[in-house]
Amino acid sequence: MIMIRDFRAEDQPVFEKLNRAWIEQFFTMEEIDKQVLSHPEEFILKEGGVILMAYWNHDVAGTLALRKMKSGEYELTKMAVDPAFRGRGIGEALIVALTERARKMGLKQVILYSNTVLEPAIRLYRRMGFQETELEPGNYERSNIKMKMEIEPATVL
Repeated sequence: MIMIRDFRAEDQPVFEKLNRAWIEQFFTMEEIDKQVLSHPEEFILKEGGVILMAYWNHDVAGTLALRKMKSGEYELTKMAVDPAFRGRGIGEALIVALTERARKMGLKQVILYSNTVLEPAIRLYRRMGFQETELEPGNYERSNIKMKMEIEPATVL
């Protein structure tokens, strides 16, 4: 059973561990990664961002953040699912929860930067409604794809 809750200060070590694992497996830690993972309160939460933690039963299974960028856009970032919990819908549940949060925040769209070597992640993003858009240089050295998702306003019944 999946349960998602907001980040707490004591989650920082596992937030960093989960994200370091995939970054170091496929890429190299960049300075922005080191800053965000070491000090998520300062680099994500303080600026109006969100970090969600996903649990499978009582075990931390994954995480995902929504970071306000200097451009004013909001970026889905630092998504990681522990390999032991992959294939259970945790990534999808995190994106659904983050989309709902973005809607409540009044956001019109969310962007993300990724790399096509991360094929399962790219498939998930597409399935969840992200579409490829023009990639401007300079965000992450490892990025070769930028995607965006339009956030539909909440419907009133």
